[in-house]
Amino acid sequence: MIETELLRRAAEGERLSSAEISALDAGSSLDELMHAAAARRDRAHGQLISYSKKVFIPLTQLCRNVCHYCTFAHPPRKGEHAYLSIDEMLAIAEAGAALGCKEALFTLGDKPELRYAQARRELAALGHETTIAYLAEAAKAVLDRTGLFPHINPGVMNADEIASLRKVSISQGLMLETASSRLSERGGPHFGSPDKHPAARFATIGAAGAQSVPFTTGILIGIGETHAERIESMLQLRDSHDEFGHIQEIIVQNFRPKPGTVMASMPPASTEDHLRATALARLIFAPEMNIQAPPNLSPRELERLVDAGINDWGGVSPLTPDHVNPEAPWPHLDELARRTRGCGKVLIERLAIYPAYARDLTRWADEDLHRPLLRAIDGEGFPRVDDWCPGAVTDLPKDDVALVTKPHVLRNGDLSRLLAKTQRGVGASEKNIAALFRARDSEFTAVCRAADELREEVNGAIVSYVVTRNINYTNICSYHCRFCAFSKGKTSDALRGRPYSLSLEEVAVRVREAAARGASEVCMQGGIHPDFTGAHYIEICKAAKAAVPRMHVHAFSPLEIQQGAQTLGVSTREFLSALKAAGLGTVPGTAAEILDDDVRATLCPDKLNTAEWLDVMRVVHGIGLRSTATIMFGHMERYEHWARHLRRLRQLQMETGGFTEFVPLPFVPMEAPIYLKGRARRGPTFREAILMHAVGRLVLHPHVPNIQASWVKMGRTGVHVCLQAGVNDLGGTLMDESISRSAGASHGQEMTPAEMEATIVTAGRVPRQRTTTYASVARESMANAPAA
Repeated sequence: MIETELLRRAAEGERLSSAEISALDAGSSLDELMHAAAARRDRAHGQLISYSKKVFIPLTQLCRNVCHYCTFAHPPRKGEHAYLSIDEMLAIAEAGAALGCKEALFTLGDKPELRYAQARRELAALGHETTIAYLAEAAKAVLDRTGLFPHINPGVMNADEIASLRKVSISQGLMLETASSRLSERGGPHFGSPDKHPAARFATIGAAGAQSVPFTTGILIGIGETHAERIESMLQLRDSHDEFGHIQEIIVQNFRPKPGTVMASMPPASTEDHLRATALARLIFAPEMNIQAPPNLSPRELERLVDAGINDWGGVSPLTPDHVNPEAPWPHLDELARRTRGCGKVLIERLAIYPAYARDLTRWADEDLHRPLLRAIDGEGFPRVDDWCPGAVTDLPKDDVALVTKPHVLRNGDLSRLLAKTQRGVGASEKNIAALFRARDSEFTAVCRAADELREEVNGAIVSYVVTRNINYTNICSYHCRFCAFSKGKTSDALRGRPYSLSLEEVAVRVREAAARGASEVCMQGGIHPDFTGAHYIEICKAAKAAVPRMHVHAFSPLEIQQGAQTLGVSTREFLSALKAAGLGTVPGTAAEILDDDVRATLCPDKLNTAEWLDVMRVVHGIGLRSTATIMFGHMERYEHWARHLRRLRQLQMETGGFTEFVPLPFVPMEAPIYLKGRARRGPTFREAILMHAVGRLVLHPHVPNIQASWVKMGRTGVHVCLQAGVNDLGGTLMDESISRSAGASHGQEMTPAEMEATIVTAGRVPRQRTTTYASVARESMANAPAA
């Protein structure tokens, strides 16, 4: 009974004490341990099994240690250099980059210069005193010239050496192998190898943790240690991780005897021992820990290793052999994916820095590495696998497009239940919404299908659009939003275009032109001009309505409204009432960006905060005006921030009912200052952009009936896919789009009504021209619309 309760607690993700681990191990069968380990793994990692696509760079195979099972290290050989040259290492890395590798694994012997004169002579000729110093030069060269991210396994290091390598690598590693000093005694596999003493290795592991280095370690089983010593090794590693939080993966590696070594006649670690140690590793560490087993060392047991709780296969190379285990070839990635899928899992590529650490680069990576890492990852911290970028004219990623409508079998019961709840209009927690954004493969398909089923239920086959003209009345702005490439001012960066301010007469001209071309709406926004007061915004409304009395004025973000009220010394309600009296019809829900103050503190530090944005919208709705709701995503935030944003919109909509639609705005990076300075991602991936529309439909149901896709950001082929994932509106024809264009978007300034309707019909839907508030359009506007 005690063991049954321990198994239940372990499977549910609870932490077990060392005594409880021992009791669990003693009283449970292998199958019971594996079942609990798999359940514990699934709580944190779901359907994903990761790997890193790498090249193996053996900088030197000289080593001062003499491990009795190793064939990687050898003494100096006549006619051979002790070290690879920089050019030789670059050649390996360049060949790997051409094959899509992202990791350069540097493996080498421990400090050979302390043992071999040849190593000292060659290092001196290379301009270095130590192997570590030469390694730092090599890693930097590979990073700078090939783009591969170094992961470094140089053996035992001191704090200064770890610090020097942190500047040129995204992760480091050192296998503990064992915590048993007994194996370093005479007759043991580590005798004569001072760097294999557990105290030395734990000192390195701890020093790496003290410097916030994402770290790889693990145990080697079958080299003479006892079962109890394996458990003790993992418990001590858990203690180190408890202190620093830096151990990103635990490798459970099985010993394989090699000819020509002292231990050639020893039997390999048994499959049962390997599986048991793997399952125990999963049960000892938190569910979030990454547990790895090298697939080339157990090629017949991959399925059982998945059953034992692993979530990672480690580095796999399409180019270089495993120089440490040359007798064990890497599996082909297609075969690895097939066998992983056969276990009900999905193979996904990762970087040498795991996603949880990549999401917190300020802590876990040197500042000089932030730019290349941010450009390489998605919002979860996995690598981007396609070239799609919001606003850019590029091909859509075929796999993601196919998945949107692909027939699927969903094996995740928790996700099935969550989707069913959201379809019924039940609110979702932040954790559950974030889980929706992590959907990949068949789970991605399921989210998209559930969203589109809701779209069919709420909106039918109708896809609406509005004939509108954007009038950005000034691009001069005193604010310093770090994503904005539109605003200009004395303190602005060198961005596209010149500063301007439209006169009221020019505003009126543009409104009349819009009416002549069939527009039912003008959308008017601008920078926060230091000379403008709320009175000027009122005059803009009056000018527009005087020019064309029937024209709907959709104008002024919550930031403009707040600033206008403050400059007049009146309340938000008083100012909005004055705007309404002057002709304001609705309010665009821009300036929302991400409704989370942790993000806003970096992204738009002087802009109104989350509560202020919501308060302005509450007043907008309170005086009888409607508004849109937006999110600008894919820069420096996380999925949890997206979830908070959606929950805040839903809560306000339940209170006021004032939002007409939800409009996801993918971050267009090309000219954005925060991206140019290396502090933002390259916009959302296509998968993430589609999911924002789909998850928005699900989370905001039934309170927000319309989900809009931005053709300016997504492109015309992109919005076609959005229409299969919950979208029922394509927004405005625009006529003069300039904000996204300033940021680098290339999808044009206008989509005519004819083009809009052709896009909709091609998607198998029925087009409908609408007003700003989704009513039918006046006949006069309909008659003029073709002229647009």
